[in-house]
Amino acid sequence: MEHPENSAEYAGLQVNAGVAQPSIVNPYLSQMRKKRQKLFTPAEYVEGILKGNVSMLSQAVTLIESVLPEHQVIAQEVIEKCLPYSGNSVRIGISGVPGAGKSTSIDAFGVHLLENRGGKLAVLAIDPSSEKTKGSILGDKTRMEKLAVHPKSFIRPSPTAGSLGGVARKTRETIILCEAAGYNNIFVETVGVGQSETACHSMVDYFLLIQLAGTGDELQGIKRGIMEIADGIVINKADGSNVDKAQLAASHFRNALHLFPVPESGIVPEVMCYSGFYELNIDEVLDMIFRYIDQVKESGYFQYRRNEQSKYWMYESINEHLKNSFYYNQTIKGMIGQMEKEVLGGQITSFVAAKKLLDTYYENIK
Repeated sequence: MEHPENSAEYAGLQVNAGVAQPSIVNPYLSQMRKKRQKLFTPAEYVEGILKGNVSMLSQAVTLIESVLPEHQVIAQEVIEKCLPYSGNSVRIGISGVPGAGKSTSIDAFGVHLLENRGGKLAVLAIDPSSEKTKGSILGDKTRMEKLAVHPKSFIRPSPTAGSLGGVARKTRETIILCEAAGYNNIFVETVGVGQSETACHSMVDYFLLIQLAGTGDELQGIKRGIMEIADGIVINKADGSNVDKAQLAASHFRNALHLFPVPESGIVPEVMCYSGFYELNIDEVLDMIFRYIDQVKESGYFQYRRNEQSKYWMYESINEHLKNSFYYNQTIKGMIGQMEKEVLGGQITSFVAAKKLLDTYYENIK
């Protein structure tokens, strides 16, 4: 481009052409791209997991979470081979409303557990996915600063991706691998949205509910169905000027618990106050959890609960398989769009459309 400033009348002024702009694409991008991870044989995965190899464990969990059929085949074989080495841990579910301090509390609980009771700890966090973008932050590790760098901890967040039941099943299978890798303490953190609590309760030995002060009186507590499945309730952020409020909330929850029938275990849930941020009464909460575990092991309820959970997941697996079999059926795939149009057009009711689809499916699989 010719600059008018370079004409003879402006002899004392010189304007250079300038520097060519670099490409907006990083020239080293191709070198930075990760090479696709090599798939190992099921026997190699199992060998690595049993040796406590964190990299192999992480890759095996990724296979469990994958929807690719070839990955699922390998994952199921790995799970079957790890099954004899599982079942030797204490599984603790941790739930609470958003902002209750679950991740901060897990960090404090985990560090105290490893320092005072030894062993290894695996934290499996279920992270909610966006309904719009289907993405997840998977940022729970950022709030678990101490556990994230602890040599005896393993933290694995999993996205819900719109299907909580599938994630819950995969979390249960991940527990098996973690136990085979030598993790004798498992924390399962839920997203705190009702349905996930039930799924979490069906895979843990102790279900801990984290509450906050000022969330309602005992009547409000009764209305929460989640309290019926809690094995223990703790009030977080009991520090500074909030101590009295937390103590009052604890008394409200104790009153509410008296109105529930006695749990199957025969142990009325305890209510305690603590502070996850300032690490106050953390050891007392852990003592409460392991006191319960000792009691249910002695009474035989511990094994009974594990057996009931195994049955529950057998039926859940059947339900999931039947659902997938229906929706992945080629005839149904071709027919379901037409049924939708007829329902939306008012030609048939939803129930008639569902019956037609099911009748077609049954005829198709005969």
